[in-house]
Amino acid sequence: MLDGGFLGLLRIGVDIALVWYVMYKLIMLIRGTKAIQLLKGIVIVLLVWAFSSVFELHTIQYMTNQAIRWGFVVIIILFQPELRRALEQLGRGNIFSRSSSSEEELIEQKVEAIVQSCQYMAKRRIGALISIERETGLGDYAETGIPINGNLTHQLLTNIFTPNTPLHDGAVIIKDQEIFAAACYLPLSESPFISKELGTRHRAAMGISEVTDAITIVVSEETGSISFTENGELKRNLDKDGLRRYLRQKLSQSLKASESKSRHHKGEENG
Repeated sequence: MLDGGFLGLLRIGVDIALVWYVMYKLIMLIRGTKAIQLLKGIVIVLLVWAFSSVFELHTIQYMTNQAIRWGFVVIIILFQPELRRALEQLGRGNIFSRSSSSEEELIEQKVEAIVQSCQYMAKRRIGALISIERETGLGDYAETGIPINGNLTHQLLTNIFTPNTPLHDGAVIIKDQEIFAAACYLPLSESPFISKELGTRHRAAMGISEVTDAITIVVSEETGSISFTENGELKRNLDKDGLRRYLRQKLSQSLKASESKSRHHKGEENG
């Protein structure tokens, strides 16, 4: 009997663990897509349904019951691309791969988009100012510009800085895998140690690096040179390989720090 009870508990434990693992991987899969907004909407509907059940709000309860009853059909219709993507990754086994590898792939895509765009603009002397958000939020500075919320590609990034277009002045702010906002105003550094030959873009890049941990890239309109600022320091005259190396290093460090911080918080919670 004891063996049977132990095996039963073991099966239940394995069952629950597998369900939670699959749910976690599915959430990681849809993170950053419009499906995550749907998930938030489902949670709100369920909370409203529970509230109406407790306080016997029959009209609201009827409406939420109908939403839940037909909601799954609507989800299948509206989110067919996401569901197909999930099934394709399941078939390839990617859905069970380690999340860190997918994060590294996203970093690589981010780096290549920025490097290709900067290389294109540097050759054509197109001025650019690109700030990459890390731990410190750049929302206040993004509000001074125009919201973009578009996927980060070198084509879109280059097009924003094309001369004589409405958004080419100011800075682009990149958040995660998106171009968060464009035509943003960044604080100018008042440091007396900045070379007089550097213009407003470099002073803005230094300024934002002095008050946040953002990485900021400047493409000079006069010389076509590429510069890089972080924590109040300026590195000048980078080639594409140097820029790629710096971005990989800094963004990988940010990823490792974020993972370490997450493990630390989990350890505190378990403790």
